[in-house]
Amino acid sequence: MKNQIIELLELDNLAFPPLKNALKEPNGLLAIGGDLSVNRLQSAYRSGIFPWYSDGEPIMWWSPEPRGIIHLDQLHINRTLRKIIKQQNFKVTLNQAFDRVINYCADAPFRKEETWIVDDMLNAYQNLHRHGIAHSIEVWMNDELAGGLYGVAINGYFSGESMFYRQSNGSKIAITYLHELLKSQNIPFIDCQMLNPFLQDMGGIEVSRAKYIKLQEQALAIQLPLDFWRPRQLTL
Repeated sequence: MKNQIIELLELDNLAFPPLKNALKEPNGLLAIGGDLSVNRLQSAYRSGIFPWYSDGEPIMWWSPEPRGIIHLDQLHINRTLRKIIKQQNFKVTLNQAFDRVINYCADAPFRKEETWIVDDMLNAYQNLHRHGIAHSIEVWMNDELAGGLYGVAINGYFSGESMFYRQSNGSKIAITYLHELLKSQNIPFIDCQMLNPFLQDMGGIEVSRAKYIKLQEQALAIQLPLDFWRPRQLTL
């Protein structure tokens, strides 16, 4: 970041810099500071911005270029996963164990890097959940939590934050059911923020920031039924 100016956010101002100001290296860093209040997080996600940082670092806000997404008409379900879903040896629920899901995501044993879901982030997203803005998908096998994911939703826009699995295919099943849930409202895509090999295997692609903004505008314009995110069991 040498010789590059990063805006320091003020606590009493929720405004973010223009996305065009985001750095190319590190990719997408837009601003530092501020807080993780409900209002600021809502402002950020509406603008395609998300927080991401580790213990001992200030809050950092990002808008990477390109952006990882999954088009809902391009989800890839491989033969093994199709067979598992057909067997239905599991149950999938919505918003019935958010705190457990985010805690498993923060402490997922398969992560090689240090978790970014630090205590302040964990508390912030639990608060978003209490305000009806963050949601979880839970996959149960033999009455045990086998996998899941959580993310932030504003109207028809869903930004996936993290996922975990404790049994094989637990997180893949969660994505598949999220896909069907969103597709039922003609929502165009899932925001994956940054692509990784797992998401690529599920059909994730990268798009330009300009393309992403257009897709996000379409999703934000979709008004969902008032009870859309009510806790319940999901079916395909």
